[in-house]
Amino acid sequence: MNAPLKLMFAEARALASWLETDEPTLEVVGSMADEMAGVLREGGRLLSCGNGGSLCDASHFAEELSGRYRDDRPALSALALTDAGHMSCVANDYGYEQVFARGVEAQGRPGDILLSFTTSGNSPNVLAAMRVARERGLRVFGLLGKGGGAARELCDRSIVVPATDTGRIQEIHIKVVHALIELIERELYPENYAG
Repeated sequence: MNAPLKLMFAEARALASWLETDEPTLEVVGSMADEMAGVLREGGRLLSCGNGGSLCDASHFAEELSGRYRDDRPALSALALTDAGHMSCVANDYGYEQVFARGVEAQGRPGDILLSFTTSGNSPNVLAAMRVARERGLRVFGLLGKGGGAARELCDRSIVVPATDTGRIQEIHIKVVHALIELIERELYPENYAG
């Protein structure tokens, strides 16, 4: 029983080390956070989407911004495309491939940012949302895995976790999510990080 557990933790540690030390990746995370803070400062919105565990990560990203992460501050405009009524309506009327695209069409405005989560890089409904976002003048950021898939070409900025195991990829995605949120807060509300 200990051998599989040790292997899981060794893989997680290796990927966390990659994230900590890979300078190009760190620069992308910083650039994403800067651009997101700029959108929020200008009154824009951050949208997010993904499937399964990635939908949970997309929701986690939005709720930490619209709620709070570290200390009290004004709510920030972030929305995960997770509404069950919307998703079931669109899936019924247009097919599941359109559940996020229709959300972007309804909620996204030029200059906003869509943060897309897909561990495979090839989720059809996430790709459809990314295409609509680009057509409507949103910037598209991606948290990806498995080489990035077709999503990589649709991203203005992306983090591609160098792994094939979905669980390990999602573990890094949540670390990036927390880093983005903290960097956004540090830029917009530096007083919460003084001392």
